[in-house]
Formats: sequence, C-alpha cells, structure tokens
Amino acid sequence: MTANGILQLALFLVLVLLLTKPMGAYMAAVFEGRRTWLSPALRPVERFLYRIFGVQEDEDMRWTTYTFAMLMFSVVGGLASYALLRLQGVLPFNPQHFTGREMTADLAFNTAMSFTTNTNWQNYVPEAVVSTFSNMVALASHNWMSAATGIAIAIALIRGFSRHSVDGLGNFWVDVTRATLYVLLPLTTVMALVLVSQGVPQNFAPYAQATTLEGAKQVIAQGPVASQEAIKMLGTNGGGFFNANSAHPFENPTPFTNLLEMLAIFLIPAGLTHTFGKMVGNTRQGWAILAAMTFMFVGGLGVCTWAEAGGNPNVAKLGVMTTATPGQPGGNMEGKETRFGIANSALFATITTAASCGAVNSMHDSFTALGGLVPLLNLMCDETIFGGVGAGLYGILMYAVIAVFIAGLMVGRTPEYLGKKIEKYEVRMAILAVLILFANVVLWTGLGANLELSPGKDARTFADAAGGEEAAFVKAHPTAFWNHYNNSSPSTYYGATYNNVNNSGAHGFTEILYQYASQTGNNGSAFAGFTGNTPYYNLTGGLAMLIGRFLMIVPLLAMAGSLARKRVVPASAGTLATDTAIFAVLLAGVVLIVGALEYFPALALGPIVEHLQMIGGSLF
Repeated sequence: MTANGILQLALFLVLVLLLTKPMGAYMAAVFEGRRTWLSPALRPVERFLYRIFGVQEDEDMRWTTYTFAMLMFSVVGGLASYALLRLQGVLPFNPQHFTGREMTADLAFNTAMSFTTNTNWQNYVPEAVVSTFSNMVALASHNWMSAATGIAIAIALIRGFSRHSVDGLGNFWVDVTRATLYVLLPLTTVMALVLVSQGVPQNFAPYAQATTLEGAKQVIAQGPVASQEAIKMLGTNGGGFFNANSAHPFENPTPFTNLLEMLAIFLIPAGLTHTFGKMVGNTRQGWAILAAMTFMFVGGLGVCTWAEAGGNPNVAKLGVMTTATPGQPGGNMEGKETRFGIANSALFATITTAASCGAVNSMHDSFTALGGLVPLLNLMCDETIFGGVGAGLYGILMYAVIAVFIAGLMVGRTPEYLGKKIEKYEVRMAILAVLILFANVVLWTGLGANLELSPGKDARTFADAAGGEEAAFVKAHPTAFWNHYNNSSPSTYYGATYNNVNNSGAHGFTEILYQYASQTGNNGSAFAGFTGNTPYYNLTGGLAMLIGRFLMIVPLLAMAGSLARKRVVPASAGTLATDTAIFAVLLAGVVLIVGALEYFPALALGPIVEHLQMIGGSLF
C-alpha cells in the first residue's frame, strides 16, 4: 500500500474522532430536551407538530407502548410505500412515463420492506424503474423515517441504563420528531447544498437525450439526486438514485465528495457513542464503546486494503488463457473506480458495511476472497462496528450486556453494567436478539443455496469436445474456463446449475450468503453478481429484512424496560470497570468471537475456501 493511501485512511479516522464529541454533545442536548442553537428556529415547529398530531410531549411510555408506536409507524409507512410504488404510473412527477408495471407485486414488496427497515436493498435498476415521485415520496421519505426510528430506539435504550426505578423509556413520537428536526434536517440540508456545489444534480427535469461521438443514442438520467444522496449517507440508508450507486459521477463526482460521503456515514453512529456517555453521566463509557468499534474497524480495514493491494496472484495475461503471471502489479482494480483507486475503494467498502449503510463506490463481488471477506464479516457482527444510525449503538450495547455477563461468570459474581445488575432476563433478551439474527442469515442462505443447486454436467465433458491446447487448459483450470465462456446465468459447473448467481463454487455460495447477511444486517450492499429480482428472492429477502430489523429491536426494548425499573447498585471492589481500555478490548473480542463461532462454517464454505483455492490456482 502506498504512503498516499495510508495518509488518506489516517485522515479519515482523525476527522471522525474530531467530529464525535461535538456531534454527540449536541444530540445529548436534543434528546434531553435542553436548548440548542437551533431551538429558536425549530422549537416552534416542534410544538406545532405536537399540536396537530395530538402528541403529549411529557407522556412517558412504557417499553411495550414505545415498541407498539414504533411498529405501527413502520407498518403504516411500509404499506404506503408499497401502494405508491404500484401506482406510480398514475402519480405526478413521472417524466420517464413509467406505467407502474415495472414494479411487480413481489418487487414492490421487497422494495417497500427494504426502505422501511433502513436496508435500501435494490433488486432493480433505479433510473429505469422508479419515477421521480416514487424516489422522493415512496423511498426517500423512508430514508428519514427509518433513520429517525433507529436513533429513537438507541435513545430509549440509553434511558434504560440512565434511569432507575421508573417504567418509562421516553416518548417515541417526541424522539422521532427531534431526530428528524434537530439532527437529520440541518445536516442533510447543508450536505445537499455542498453536493450541488460539487456537481451533483438536483432537478425535476426529464432524462436528457444525447448522441455520442460514434453516433449512438444515450439517455442520461437526472433528478433530485443531491437531496437523496445526503439523507442516504447521513441516515446510513444506502439506496442509490442510480444503479452504480456512489460509483456514479452524478452521485459522487469528486474526491472531496467521496470523503464527505464516507464521513457522513460515520458521523451520527460515532456521535451517538458520546451521546451515550453524556446521558449516563460518564463520558468515558462512550469513549470505551467507540474504542471497541474503532479497533474492529481498523482491523478489518487493514485486511481489506492489504488483500486488494496485493491482488490475485493468478491473473492471466490479457487475452491468453493458457498462461498466467504471478502477482498483480498495481493491485486488484477490477470493479473499482479509477477516480478513487484501491485505498479509497477498500476504505469505502469497510465503512459502508461496518456502518450498515449499503452505499458502494466499488463492486464487492470483484474483490479478492479476503478483501470480500471483510465486508461480509462486518455484516455478520450484528451492526456493532459503528452500525447504522442508532442501530450501531443498540447493537454494541447488546454485546456489552453479554460481555459483562461473561466477565461475571469468570469471577463468580452477578455482573453489573452502569450500576445495573445484569440478570438472566437481560441476558436472555440479548442472546435472543443475537440468535435471531444468526438464524435469519444461515437458514435463508441454506434454502437459497439448496434451490440454486441441481444435477448438471461436468465441465470436463466440454473439454473433451474442444481438444488441443484448450482441452488441456480446461482440464487443469475448469473453473476459469467455465467462467470465461459462460459468464451469463444459468451456467453449469461440477454437477451444479446456478440460475441466479453468476459464479460457480465458493464464490457463488458467497453471493447468496452475502445477500442474506446484508439484508439481515439492514445494510443493502450486495455482491453484484447475484440476480435477486425473482419472486422467491424478493419475498424471502423482504422477510429477512423485517426479521433482521424488528425481531432484534423488540428484545432490546424489553431489556431496556427491565433495566429502567432497576435501582442503581453502588460500585464495589468486585465491580468490573466498563470505562477502560481493557473493557473495550473485551467487548470487541466478544463481538468477534461470537461472530466467528456462529458464522465460521458458512465462511469456510465461501470466502475462506475461495482464498485457499486461489492459492492453488483455481479461479471463479
């Protein structure tokens, strides 16, 4: 890796750390109801919204009421999005003249659930399927609602730790309103204006028609891109206006916007760690959590960057199938934007999967086996490495409960966290959430892999028919041969027919595994070689996203309700200090060990065996 690349990675980390404290302190003031510098302008708007919607600002909800409000808010929004997508042909702001038939029932269901759950998985080409109205109302509105919901859940969980001997966790409607007005609105407004200044379109014009130098006709999509891009990043949503996402020059035109978008992804998740410390009365607690997140992030970033900079040692000479050259000068540039290069592509991939954002500026399917393993493992860490807005904090707090429980077992005493005894109910809720996420990934992956595989022909049969030098090469390198000549689905290789994956063997399995890991983790990025727009994958993917979002939140809110009712226990000589570097390492270790133990068999069938086969000369 070059010195320039190292400098860029270091600059990003320094900027994140510098922004964490002011952002966290501001959000703590917002959710504690204290006056901020935006209060003179926004407080009257806030009061007006409470009046017209009948919200009692001082009402304190029990965890069951808070959960019900959150679920109903999400259900109504999801159903509205489904209806709008199906009816986009008769709705305004449709300069592309879409009829509505582009969004089939199963695709509209998958898309509505995707944006409702903050996943923004896209089984379609956005500029070819979704109208301007659908982009703004049916989809981009969820970028706001789902992000605000995630922040509200995190704040409710913080109150579970900070309050004692009470039943309430706050008011969901107040928390969502404040998250939208005081946090998301000012940030997205500023960022959208900066993006426009850098060349990102923001208009309602129909698609432009152009003629290339060769005389071919080209359609150039445009629309309200900057506003969607801003909330896409700040809300860790990830759904792009264009199919190429943040690799598209209209979404990400310059190196400056690339840095800005990466910072936007981490800004709120990192800030919430300091918000946590402020609201529980000990900022060192927040810094310990941030340290654990950063430790895991830097480790993954190092592996991903090293793997991509090293490249594939089996890259063949251009146009010659029968010979290969060792090493890959310049590293693995396949699937990457030359504007950003390897360092920024690896950094973006690690950020977007660590933060559960899903925006991409390179194609993860084209990464090396170990380079692709890092984004996949990030997804499998249950939104703990910064995670989505709100989701990252409540994900890491879930593991903090497990970590202090394990530490308590080691010393033979009842574990405590922030003065609250962690008893079997809290541990059960945390473990339940972890197991739900794990089962959701592996069960859907197992079913998908089983359905993708059916009896087929051996690739060597085709080698015998070819004869000569090509036959010798095919027998020695059947995978490389088959992918070279049969890159389009369906393809047959070694007794298996893959109908929706564009690669055979371990890489094809990884594509399926990555899909359900991304959907369960509400991330939205994909291994691009996977074809997900089928009734089966639309329906199962939609269910995976709903389970990954809400069946994780409900147990954690139940845990928060239990913690809020408990009294604070004075610290003693046997109390584990949870605001130290030692606890940060313990917390990161628990996340990685639990993730490794759960997912290691699946990873061994996918990227790990693919890496070993690459060393042996086999390619996919």
